[in-house]
Amino acid sequence: MRTLITTVLAGSFTYAAFALGSVLMPSAGADLAATSVEPSPAFGGWTNLFDGKTLQGWTEKGGRYDGDADWTVEDGAIVGREAEGARGGLLYTEGIYKDFEFECDVKVNAPFDSGIFVRMLPKMRGAQFTIDDRPNGEICGVYSDGYLFHETGGTKAWRTGEWCRVRVRCIGDPMHLVAWIDGERVLDYRIPAGNGTYAKDGRIGIQVHGNMNDPDDAAVRFKNLRVRTLESREEFKDAGNGQLSLTAAGEAAGWDPLFNGVDLSGWRAPNAPDVPLTEAAALAAGLRVQDGELQALMKGSAAYVRTARGDWKDFELRMDFRIAKLANSGLFIRSVEDGSNPSFNGHEIQILDDFNWEAASGSKLAPYQFTGGLYGAVAPPKPSALKPIGEWNTYRIFCVGTRMQCALNGKILWDVDTKNVKPKQGSALAERAAMGFIGMQRHGAAGETESDVGAAFRNVFIRELNVPTAR
Repeated sequence: MRTLITTVLAGSFTYAAFALGSVLMPSAGADLAATSVEPSPAFGGWTNLFDGKTLQGWTEKGGRYDGDADWTVEDGAIVGREAEGARGGLLYTEGIYKDFEFECDVKVNAPFDSGIFVRMLPKMRGAQFTIDDRPNGEICGVYSDGYLFHETGGTKAWRTGEWCRVRVRCIGDPMHLVAWIDGERVLDYRIPAGNGTYAKDGRIGIQVHGNMNDPDDAAVRFKNLRVRTLESREEFKDAGNGQLSLTAAGEAAGWDPLFNGVDLSGWRAPNAPDVPLTEAAALAAGLRVQDGELQALMKGSAAYVRTARGDWKDFELRMDFRIAKLANSGLFIRSVEDGSNPSFNGHEIQILDDFNWEAASGSKLAPYQFTGGLYGAVAPPKPSALKPIGEWNTYRIFCVGTRMQCALNGKILWDVDTKNVKPKQGSALAERAAMGFIGMQRHGAAGETESDVGAAFRNVFIRELNVPTAR
């Protein structure tokens, strides 16, 4: 197992990988994608895209959403308005960009709907960072022929009627999209593998949304527009059929697959850490490996499957999961086999059919029993980040000392110091095991189900975080 040399800054999760020269900084309201980027030496930094006087270097044609908006230059800014007949459209860079950061100052005379687009080419899908400054609009959601991700902090950071500094990053394939407003990171989202065909490069675009019949003074203004090309160091890549594999950067960063997608090597049934799981034994326990998935079946003898290793302490974990209707599962971390419940001698992060459980079971769920809850202790926020039944979800988990953080589908659900959490069920969190196994739960359903698979897991990767002892 490779070890990532790290340090922890008090009060927040910040891992500076000095040995690798990269920085990973999870922050509230952002996804915890494991990616590092830096300017390409071939370009050496920022390039201005607007001379403050003309639209030289920009075009209204050449992307997926060409149009006829009214674009002018006024007082050193590019100004976009609806043209006669409520016509909108995009203004694109003439240049083509793949992995890059783009930033600009933006001011909206609301109500108005605008956006920043990336990898725009004719007849191909790019993505939009929304700048929809209208009632119920979203700032820095992700849109591509429909919403891919609803914003989690952009609207709060946005200052209507004032100049806001917006920076966006686009890297990788599938695209990894990050956005900042006035220096505050408000979006960190990776388009899921297998979620459609997107352009691998394209133009950057700024938008006037048409057919809004906006007031005469409604407009969007852009100035100080610039771009820098980035050298991507994506740590995971699409291996086809929804599977991810490690890149060289991922291996160098210390990531290892915890599940190989082929068999249950490295996994064990409860109370048998030294006994490899044969296919027959796994099926009897209610476990199956199929189509690159570790599947927890509705029927079987085992309450969970666990790693053979039982000394996981400080680590970062990413995992995809999906559930069937009425399914109940969970993710065990730092749990031990001492005859007590692994949900409470370590920790369980809940996985449940939030949508149908109460109606089917006739019960009322405690707040911490919904998906993403730290079972017995911490409730996930609402609205839920859980995707509809049958769709894949992604957990990102950090455990360092007494600090734990959980993100679901790009949204941080909670970030707690377990010393300060008083659980409503189970022993004090600070008294629980400091290290243990990682496991996936097989639990009962709320009623008759349509599938023999309750929960399925794939793309399970882990890296140890070697944290120096504080002095």
